[in-house]
Amino acid sequence: MVHVLSSRILLTPTDPERSRAFYGRDLGLAVYREFGTGPDRGTVYFLGGGYLELSGRSDAPASPAVRLWLQVADAAAAHAELASRGVEILRPPAREPWGLIEMWIADPDGTRIAVVEVPQGHPLRYRP
Repeated sequence: MVHVLSSRILLTPTDPERSRAFYGRDLGLAVYREFGTGPDRGTVYFLGGGYLELSGRSDAPASPAVRLWLQVADAAAAHAELASRGVEILRPPAREPWGLIEMWIADPDGTRIAVVEVPQGHPLRYRP
């Protein structure tokens, strides 16, 4: 078995500056590190227990099969904050049949992002 020491999600945006503005300014993700120079430089953001790296430039957006899942403490508060920053809300927070409270947004390239609250009493809050 491979012993994984760290992980990160890699996205190659069609417009790196626009994507950096979205993830840094609009979502408010903190920068872990930057590398390279110029408009196509790489930026790595803290993403809870992992990292999100934006690097390079792509001619086409990521596949619709690529989605992000971001857990927050309070989906309603995240909704209010993101809406006040002008982030387009694809779907406001709603309790799903599986018990999570989910809101959906998308980055500038259309990568869908689930903003998820794990409510009290949900099995994901407990680890055996």
